[in-house]
Amino acid sequence: MTDINETHDPALTSWIESANGPTADFPVQNLPYGVFSDGASGSPRPGVAIGDNILDLRLIEAAGLLPTEQPVFDGQSLNAFMALGRAGWSATRSALSRLLSTDGDSRLRDDPELSERALVPRAKCQMHMPVAIRGYTDFYSSREHATNVGKMFRDPENALMPNWLHIPIGYNGRASTVVVSGTDVHRPMGQTRAPGAEGPQFGPCRKLDIELEMGALIGGGNPMGRPISVTEADAMIFGYVLLNDWSARDIQVWEYQPLGPFQAKAFATTISPWVVTQEALEPFRVHGPAQSPVPLPYLVQRGAYNFDVQLEVRLTPDGSSDSTTICRTNFKHMYWSSAQQLTHHASSGCAMETGDLLGSGTISGAERDSLGSLLELTWNGNEPLELASGGSRSFIEDGDILTLYGRCRGDGYNVGFGEAGGKVLPAVDFTGET
Repeated sequence: MTDINETHDPALTSWIESANGPTADFPVQNLPYGVFSDGASGSPRPGVAIGDNILDLRLIEAAGLLPTEQPVFDGQSLNAFMALGRAGWSATRSALSRLLSTDGDSRLRDDPELSERALVPRAKCQMHMPVAIRGYTDFYSSREHATNVGKMFRDPENALMPNWLHIPIGYNGRASTVVVSGTDVHRPMGQTRAPGAEGPQFGPCRKLDIELEMGALIGGGNPMGRPISVTEADAMIFGYVLLNDWSARDIQVWEYQPLGPFQAKAFATTISPWVVTQEALEPFRVHGPAQSPVPLPYLVQRGAYNFDVQLEVRLTPDGSSDSTTICRTNFKHMYWSSAQQLTHHASSGCAMETGDLLGSGTISGAERDSLGSLLELTWNGNEPLELASGGSRSFIEDGDILTLYGRCRGDGYNVGFGEAGGKVLPAVDFTGET
């Protein structure tokens, strides 16, 4: 854990006016990292969101305003910076905080030529994948979500599998289909078997769903063969993104036994373009749910390892300007923390690397409107949701736009995550060779 320091001071303001006030999601207390391009330069480059602007990190690093010993922002991803580790991340955050604060380091503010070049309006920018994802693992760590799924598809009296309270359950996903917010997603094709049918058929998914998650991005890593402690794992987490693990429920039901999800999850995972650092989230650390039975010693965490992040999902039908908020929940509900997930992942000696992405698993709360998937919200399609624009949804239809939002609410300021959205396009017809 990182101590609360001067960068977290609620009284801090920025000389960039749009970063100030109770409605700003990107104040000087946040400083999330992303990769952007604009009309002035077609080259994607790292930046930090501050108010309605993006600060060009490549430019100010070259100007000598950052404490990096060697260039880490001269590429098209955040990986080189993430590889520095916690000390480098914290030193850079402190330098940025001083450069952008009203009463801090005035070198950027007092250089009109540099500040004009380095501060780019966000409205004029295109966002890109912030990180070159090396590996992607998705977990299943909300007790409420796992219980609901168990009730639906197994024994309502014994909804949780025997191992669930002892181990963070996960599976290896596809890094190649992790995409940034705003990327369209095609409805997947796959094998399904209708109830009572003798065999399967191949065709478009009919039960397309979302999973509202958070994604933890790893910086640094551990050598192959060396497990890590929960404390070490926490120190390896660079930051968090919003994550939608699109899911084909009908394909999943047919394929998941005996080895778990495969094609039902491999077709797309959407993340937000802004990475909110774990250091920015320090004021929002909270204790997670009590764990009973007590985990095995290597998974025991002493302290607060969850985060109070308010989340919501909105659905906008094709051609409509009216969106419906279908879910409001909170990251703090997770039974297994991201640090525990990472610890377990490395416990066999698995080498974790800079750029690895860990999905939290669907984030569901105890209330009906806090359930993080349509599978739960409509109880497998049996109780459709009414939409603000008219009509209803059991699962996602072609043309629908699903958007995730997240923010922490501090003492007079927000730490916002932006959004992670995508539009669903029709399946690409494929019948195989004839």
